[in-house]
Amino acid sequence: MKTILVRIARQRKPFYALVALVLILLAGGAWGLRSMMSGTTAPLLSQAIDRGDIEKVVLATGILKPSVQVNVGAQVNGQLKKLYVQAGDRVTKGQLLAEIDPTLQQSELRKSEAELDSALAQKQGALFTLTEYQLELKRQRQMDRDGSGTKSNLEQAQARVNTQRAQIKVNEAQIVQAQMALETAKANLGYTRILAPMDGQVLGIVTKEGQTVVSSQTAPTILVLANVDTMTVQTRISETDILKVHPGQPLTFYVVADPGHRYQGVMGALQDAPNEALQDDDMRGQPQQSSAVYYNGVFSVPNPGHLLRTSMTAQVFIVTERVKNVLRLPVMALGQSQGDDDYAVQVVKGGTTEQRLVHVGINDRQFVEVKAGLHDGERVVIPNTTGGKNG
Repeated sequence: MKTILVRIARQRKPFYALVALVLILLAGGAWGLRSMMSGTTAPLLSQAIDRGDIEKVVLATGILKPSVQVNVGAQVNGQLKKLYVQAGDRVTKGQLLAEIDPTLQQSELRKSEAELDSALAQKQGALFTLTEYQLELKRQRQMDRDGSGTKSNLEQAQARVNTQRAQIKVNEAQIVQAQMALETAKANLGYTRILAPMDGQVLGIVTKEGQTVVSSQTAPTILVLANVDTMTVQTRISETDILKVHPGQPLTFYVVADPGHRYQGVMGALQDAPNEALQDDDMRGQPQQSSAVYYNGVFSVPNPGHLLRTSMTAQVFIVTERVKNVLRLPVMALGQSQGDDDYAVQVVKGGTTEQRLVHVGINDRQFVEVKAGLHDGERVVIPNTTGGKNG
């Protein structure tokens, strides 16, 4: 009998082991289900609200130009004899820049001087002749009073005096013409010496030494001179933003060559019409609807180090609205809109969160101004789209 009982116990050991495994699995599942039902989740991503500045800006592109740029040209014909400057040189007003061969102008000056001398001499001769005719007229009048003269001789003497006086007026007009020609010749001779019209920098040389310049209709450009101590930025503002921009608004910009350096400025004049609208119909051709309309705005910026150069491209940020040291909230924390400038946000309170209604102001797409509903230092929930940890 005892042998039979031992055999039965040995046969039931695998059964007991299977029952124990099933019980362990059931216990683990129950613990997992309890954890899920208890609401244990990943940590919330939150951020404390703080104070700071918020700016609303309009973006525009611009091109840099010198504040003053002059094409220095020749007003007389001749060969460019000498250039006294090179590109990049700094010059002062009145400095000699170039010289044209003055041979033709010197010859014209001597000719004008000779014509003036001739006109003066002719007038002097006419005055001597007038004196002679006046004496003759005086004698004829005396003889007429004495009855020894004739009327015809008296009339001839009077006519010669009148004619000579008219000739003197002609000589005087010739003198004026000769004087004007002489002044023109002197000016043309002076134009062979090309002087700087202002302080500035030589941007480039257009005409080289030895070239012949002909100023028959327009003055040919010899070099380009500019004042680069102050630069102007010509901006292109989209029609969608033009009503937000006004003269006097602060702005910042950087040039593509140096994105890390920000320059400060103030918006200047704004063009009331795009360039396309200012052209004649003949220049524009057939009227077409442009894909985009841009208005020009211009502002100036100091350039003491001459780092800004002509035709550089600028990225301009025009500040249309600005608030300083205000309570601000990350834009990502805003929930559903609850009306005009009212939004729901989740505020962290202890280990839980509560929904709160906040009233907001301007935003720069990163932060939004909080006008009511939150206090400095409170933490708000940020949607965790990247799986990050608590901020």
